[in-house]
Parts: sequence; C-alpha cells; structure tokens
Amino acid sequence: MHFAFSEDQTLLRDTVRDVLSKECTPEVVRRVWTGDNAERAPVWGTLAENGFVGMAASEDAGGMGMSEVDLALVLEEAGYAGLTGPIVETALAGLPLLETLGAGGPHASWIERVAGGEASLALCFEGQLLALHAPLADLLLVARGDALYAVPRADAGLAPQVAVDRATSVATLAYEPQAAHLVAQGPAAQAAIQLAYERAALGNACVLVGLARRMLDMAVAYAKDREQFGKPIGTQQAVQHHLANAAGRIAFAQPVVYRAAWALANRDRGGDETRTEAELAVSTAKIYAEEAGRVAARIALQVHGAIGYTIECDLHFFMKRVWTIAPFYGTSAAHRARIGAHIL
Repeated sequence: MHFAFSEDQTLLRDTVRDVLSKECTPEVVRRVWTGDNAERAPVWGTLAENGFVGMAASEDAGGMGMSEVDLALVLEEAGYAGLTGPIVETALAGLPLLETLGAGGPHASWIERVAGGEASLALCFEGQLLALHAPLADLLLVARGDALYAVPRADAGLAPQVAVDRATSVATLAYEPQAAHLVAQGPAAQAAIQLAYERAALGNACVLVGLARRMLDMAVAYAKDREQFGKPIGTQQAVQHHLANAAGRIAFAQPVVYRAAWALANRDRGGDETRTEAELAVSTAKIYAEEAGRVAARIALQVHGAIGYTIECDLHFFMKRVWTIAPFYGTSAAHRARIGAHIL
C-alpha cells in the first residue's frame, strides 16, 4: 500500500502555494481585516480560474472530480496563507453536496456558477447557531432534519456578527424553510448532508494545520531575529523547548488529518463499517488539528511576547483565525463525544 501523496498531488500543492504566496500576502489579509472586502476577489478569481474552487465537482459540472486526498494539501496551504473566504465550504463540502442533490433540479444552475468561481457557498447544519462566511456567500446550503435547502443570501435572514478574526465573517440565521428553496429530502438527502458535514470538518482540520505551520514558522523566524542580552532568544533552551513542542503537535496532527482524508475518500470500500471508520477518523483529525492550532498559537504568542497580539504584528491574523474557525463543524469536545459513543 502506498501511504505518500503522489507526485501530481504535491505538484498541485506547490502550485497553490505559489499562487497564494503572491496573491494572499499578509498585506492583503490586513486590508481584508480592516474591511476592504474587494481584496478577496483577485485571489479567489485566480483560484477559480485555475480550477481549484471546482476541484471536487465532477467533470460534467465543470470540475476535476478530485477526492478529499487531493484537496487536503490544497486546503492546508490555504490555511498557511491565511486565505479569507469560504474555500472549505465551497470547494470541498458544499459544491459536491449541491451537485449530488441538486443536479437536474431547479437549483442546478448554481452548480456551474460555483464550480466556475462566479458564486460561493456557506453551510448551516442542523443545530448550528452561526454560519461561517455566510455574509459573503452567494448561496447558503441549510440542512433542516433530512432536508436540504438552497437559500440565496438575501432570503436567509442573516444577522452578521463580529468575530475575533475581523477577516472572517459569521452570521446567525433566522430562516424558516420554504418549498421554493427545497433541494432534496429523505434518507438519500440525509446521507449526503452527513457526508458534507464530514467533509467540512475535515477541511476545517486541514486549514487549522496550515495555520499552525504558519505560526510556528513565524515564531522560529522571530526567535532567530529578536535579541536579548546580545544574542537571539532562539538560542535559549527554554524557547527551543516551546518551539519543539509546537512542532511536535503539528507533526502528530498532519498524518492524522491525511489519514482522515484517505478514509473519507475511500469510505464506501467496505460498507457501513468503513463509513463509520471514516467518520471516526475525521473526528480524530479535528481533535488533533484543533489542538495543534491552539498550542501553536499559544507558543507563538509566548515567543513573540506582547507584540504578538498587536495589530501591527501579522501573527494575530493567524492566531485569531484559529480561535474563530476551530469551533465550527464540531468542537473537540463534540468529536470526542462521538468517538466515545462509538466505543461504548
């Protein structure tokens, strides 16, 4: 069995990394943070133009028919760059869900628009109080029971809320299901919604790992540059221990997340047993990734000192992104409870 990413997958990662390093710089994230949403458009357009937004859609829908494994490294790079916007909700979770349940129906026109980068998606699962990126998404996919509704943003009853990461938009919904928005209902719809939830949790974990890597790199660079008593603080063993601890959490989280991507991409190979295995792998990945993100944020802030929390320092973009997105698609506590329920 081959456990490594293929040459094509790493090449795709490198291409996305190159695009984001040029078009999603900290200066761009800073301008989005201060309220200039127009800054999101160029990088989103480039990603769509190169087919990254529609990667998981079928070729018939204008996508590439790629799997969770193919997207894992791409989303990790999105996290590393601090990419703003609903890339997980659109590319990995929402678009395949809309295509599965909406193809041939009254909402089918959205599929091609989303795959082509002309529209973006947000997700709101049953019991979810806040919808990530909803104020900027063109279409919200709202799950209520065993039904999925495709709701244009203007009809969703959104009340935007202020997140600690000002570059990330969130909102509450006051939506009452309407027949005109119904995409599908019944057991098949419920199964597709559950799969979209797993994909959203996996994507969230990928982004968290990328954020953790970025914060560790920033902390290491700062420790090499910042001097006290005539030498870099990185020469202090206590600082090295902290950085090693953060690196260790990331090293533990990455293979767990990659394994979850593989399990989800191959969930149907053994029926119900492997589908359950995939769900538990996603829960484990979310737990490890959230822990890596939070630990890296804490240690990076310690290494930087108080300046790490200031607006002037780029570190705060990435720390606050972790704190904002980590609770979505299942907190660590919720995923631990799911694993526990399976064991007992």
